[in-house]
Amino acid sequence: MRVAILGVGLIGGSVGLAARQRLGAFVTGHDPDPEAMRVGLDVGALDAAGTLAEAVADADVAVVGAPVGRIPEVVEAVLRHAGPDTIVTDVGSAKGAIVAAVDDRRFVGGHPLAGAETAGVRHAREDLFAGAPWYLTPRSGSSGVVFERLTRFLAGLGARPQAIEAATHDRLMASISHVPHVIANVLVAQAAVVLADDGTLPATGPSFRDATRVAGANTTMWTDIYLANRDALVDRLDDVVHRLQTVRADLVAGDAAAIAGWNDAARADREALLAVGLAGGTAPSCELRVAVPNRPGVVADVALALGHAGINIHDMTLSPSDDERTGEVALWVDADGASRAAELVAGLGLRVEGAP
Repeated sequence: MRVAILGVGLIGGSVGLAARQRLGAFVTGHDPDPEAMRVGLDVGALDAAGTLAEAVADADVAVVGAPVGRIPEVVEAVLRHAGPDTIVTDVGSAKGAIVAAVDDRRFVGGHPLAGAETAGVRHAREDLFAGAPWYLTPRSGSSGVVFERLTRFLAGLGARPQAIEAATHDRLMASISHVPHVIANVLVAQAAVVLADDGTLPATGPSFRDATRVAGANTTMWTDIYLANRDALVDRLDDVVHRLQTVRADLVAGDAAAIAGWNDAARADREALLAVGLAGGTAPSCELRVAVPNRPGVVADVALALGHAGINIHDMTLSPSDDERTGEVALWVDADGASRAAELVAGLGLRVEGAP
């Protein structure tokens, strides 16, 4: 297997390390910064480095790790140089604009939920994606073969691929990642005003440290992310403002019952979110076999239906019929979600076998 990395940073470098060590891949790389390529070679993330065209030549999979605002143009450049069977994906944390800009059967947008406080390929890790969700955002007409091959590649890196609509992804990321960064910046600015006014500031407790850990994160990268996902981010910030105004009104009114209910609801919501996060990928797997017609987008439809329900596909294989008019998709999902997965797939008008 040959893998091309376009953008040799923490994520791209970690893809390279994992692909080399876990899949035995030959990894080529390109980055506008020659130093990034040199370090990538030094740390073993790359076997070779060169121009974009050289890196992409003969690649089975090309992973674009450019800044999110530049991803569409880099993906288009990769597609121009890539072969007809090359799978192209990206790792950007905002997907709507990228998916809308790129219309090519070889491309499926992606976003691994993995990272570190340190940046750069020097900090790349082979195990960065181990057990981590990796969102995929196929279009309705995405090639089933491409989606299957990409899913198997990402699973080979140790990740847990999950299909999701681009708009849903961006709204989710705004809620769980981008808004927290905005609020962290606001909190440290507020505390800094107190320091400026009073000249002293007591030692901060763990709540403040934890809530502001991401404040002032990489300016270039995060300015790009905020703007790339601005529509969803503004929508979620409006919701935050509304919720803060509600709490403010309860405080002004001295409504202890409302404040207590608000706090209890937050605890319950957090417990529910933690339960979802801790449950993923822990159950034994179950195989489902789905009979599908040979039409564009059918595999993407299945993957999106399961992804929307939070059901991870651990592995996937496609077996076309002799006449290539139909085929069978074998899916491996968590055993405790297999019955629900079968119901969802059957709801698409497809025949399912293997459900408990």
